Amino acid sequence: MIDIKKIRNDFPILKRKINGNQLVYFDNAATSQTPQVVIDEILNYYSNYNSNIHRGVHKLSQEATDAYEKARQILQLNFNARHSHEIIFTSGSTHSINIVAAGYSNILKKDDEIILSVMEHHSNIVPWQMLCERTGAILRVAPMDQNGGLILEEFESICCDKTQLVAISHVSNALGTINPIESILSIAHSNNAVVLIDGAQAAPHIKIDLQELDIDYYVVSGHKLMGPTGVGMLYGKEKLLNMLPPSQGGGEMIDEVTFEKTIYAKLPHKFEAGTPNIAGGIALGTAINYINEIGYDSIAKYEKSLLDYATSELLEIEGLKIYGQSKQKTAIVSFSIKSIHAYDLGVILDKLGIAVRTGHHCAQPIMDYFQIPGTIRASFSFYNTKEEIDIMVNAIKRAKLMLV
Repeated sequence: MIDIKKIRNDFPILKRKINGNQLVYFDNAATSQTPQVVIDEILNYYSNYNSNIHRGVHKLSQEATDAYEKARQILQLNFNARHSHEIIFTSGSTHSINIVAAGYSNILKKDDEIILSVMEHHSNIVPWQMLCERTGAILRVAPMDQNGGLILEEFESICCDKTQLVAISHVSNALGTINPIESILSIAHSNNAVVLIDGAQAAPHIKIDLQELDIDYYVVSGHKLMGPTGVGMLYGKEKLLNMLPPSQGGGEMIDEVTFEKTIYAKLPHKFEAGTPNIAGGIALGTAINYINEIGYDSIAKYEKSLLDYATSELLEIEGLKIYGQSKQKTAIVSFSIKSIHAYDLGVILDKLGIAVRTGHHCAQPIMDYFQIPGTIRASFSFYNTKEEIDIMVNAIKRAKLMLV
């Protein structure tokens, strides 16, 4: 059971007023807010044991190293990776995807195929396009239907022995659609293809079991998981990570360096060149613990009630259309109102203290599919309330009178 009053008290920013109105924050798909316990962890690091990791014999360095590696173990446990060294700290999902894409530059050959879905975030499109340009590989795109659901039969029809890699989002950031990754993994693996799942939108809402699902690569961003910006995770099966060359050279990712030859460090350090976002990594572990204290089952149930309520109330507004009505989706409502530009509506909502996202949401192929320039996106988290949804709905009605 969600104790909404207690939870909201954990997030200091929710007490803020915008233009004299109480903040209503519905842009969680872009960045979640941060609980006080995570903020305190960052402050604690810089106040009490700020030091570089893995390199010092002094007390501060040892404390920082221990805290950072403990956070890695928290991530391993949360996502059920087999080994802690399969968890690579990165700057976020974009960085994680680029590590894998860069690594495949020397693996893929001309006319090998990569499959994406039409609903991918640009971060899971552009790196693969760049990879195809370097290697001569071919990009294939699995389509979706009018409800924003992946057409699994079409995906299966293009997945073949030429397919070397499949890169698909677990949850669409623009529509909220939960993709059938179990089926995707099964089809891809039956064709000996490796699968990368972009979990940036899924990880805050769905409990992931990497071993049970037999996922090859999985990526997440800390700032969508109640954690800080500039930190994230790349998970990869040990044998697959060992197969990839490091994407950056420098300190920490080496075992031995001479001018004749460099021997790279073992996992996970092979992919963690330079000084990382130490405070961010530690705080991400704290954020994961915070989410688990509330419980993923409780979060899913509560957010589903928010999604159902918002959907029902918004559809009462004449001329409003929701994009993405798959039966399986997270708490995202992406919509437009006839003859009103999304940006104009977003500006008025901001004046009333309501934060939503407008535009193409870094998912232009989705907007092209629906033949629209963009949508208004309201994305909810477990600290939001139905009362806040009422505030948004009433504000949209007021704005509509002004704009139509």
